[in-house]
Amino acid sequence: MPIIVQKFGGTSVGNIERIKHVAALVLKEKAKGNTPVVVVSAMAGFTDQLVEYAKAISNLTAFTDVQEYDVTLASGEQITAALLALALHERDCKARSWLGWQLPIHTDGTFGNAKIKQIDTAPLLEALDNGVIPVISGFQGIHQGRVTTLGRGGSDTTAAAVAAALKAERCDIYTDVTGVFSADPRLVPNARKLKQLSFEEMLELSSSGAKVLHSRSVEMAMRYNLKMQVLSSFSDEPGTMLVSEEELMEENIVTGIVCSADEICVTLSGLSKTANATAQVFAAVAQGNVSIDMIVQNTHDGEITLSFTVTAFDSEKTEAALASLKGELFAEMQLSPIVSQVSVVGVGMRRHTGTAKRMFEILAQQNIEVLAISTSEIKISALIPKDKKEFAVRALHTGFDLDI
Repeated sequence: MPIIVQKFGGTSVGNIERIKHVAALVLKEKAKGNTPVVVVSAMAGFTDQLVEYAKAISNLTAFTDVQEYDVTLASGEQITAALLALALHERDCKARSWLGWQLPIHTDGTFGNAKIKQIDTAPLLEALDNGVIPVISGFQGIHQGRVTTLGRGGSDTTAAAVAAALKAERCDIYTDVTGVFSADPRLVPNARKLKQLSFEEMLELSSSGAKVLHSRSVEMAMRYNLKMQVLSSFSDEPGTMLVSEEELMEENIVTGIVCSADEICVTLSGLSKTANATAQVFAAVAQGNVSIDMIVQNTHDGEITLSFTVTAFDSEKTEAALASLKGELFAEMQLSPIVSQVSVVGVGMRRHTGTAKRMFEILAQQNIEVLAISTSEIKISALIPKDKKEFAVRALHTGFDLDI
């Protein structure tokens, strides 16, 4: 029977009644003649509570503290997995919970944001042969005997990795929305639900601010050509299917509009003209465990200026990572007021011209200042003032004829 990996997010398992409902959804999949394998997140809000507990005790600066922090956070998924297994037992179904270290799910040693290296599928296949439904704790793995976590949203990555390792027919990601929309419905009430979406489009949407799927899970699905569906655990509506670009039934020039969470633009002026100055700057930022998004470098009157964006949450870490380089690699560092990034995404942009022209015409018509621009084959992004982001998303959504 085809293996279907079902991943249930925090809202889907937010309380006991919802966990019982998830058990019914698992058995419904089994009744279709499929073999379900389940991955779960912690109950909604539980991980945040664990973060507060840990930070109330420790500043988490020592490496051993970071290791214990991962053990703390991983406990949320452990509870959910066990409770769902109990709920399945109550329905006379054989089920067993698995923690990341029990399979095991091997990761690298980047505690707090570990990458999956290998999954031992033998225990899962044995369980399936014996009619047992595995319920796997997402978000976690093991490295040299220590529990690791995969970063926020990491349960999506666990589900995609398990599905790829088991060569599953499909990976279903259950959330509190009925699929992927052309924009956030909370910002754009006229946003339309997409029946299909290419991996590339979903990856760009996820990396640019869409909260539906973690970008690493999309990368993994794309790498292994794994069909992935986004659907709601609270509705019987069909979801959105992620497929390869060749499988798309329709190809839109623009598929979706997305805006990022709040960001800070870091500007380094008077950058050294040595060949490796930029590399040294980004090496220092990486050492501080900070991810960089948009990058712009300019030269004016012989002076080099380097600008890049980081999340507002990482602004202090970025400043601390670069402080020792001031005077050596650059003259001044300025952190701008909080800004946002708005992006237009669509695979059809590869074969159609004029998208950039139309985007910036729309923003100009709305008197929205563009602070920086970046592009890829299927995405155009503009950095704009924070207070304009919702206005920009709505204007672009209407301007590209995406409204229902």
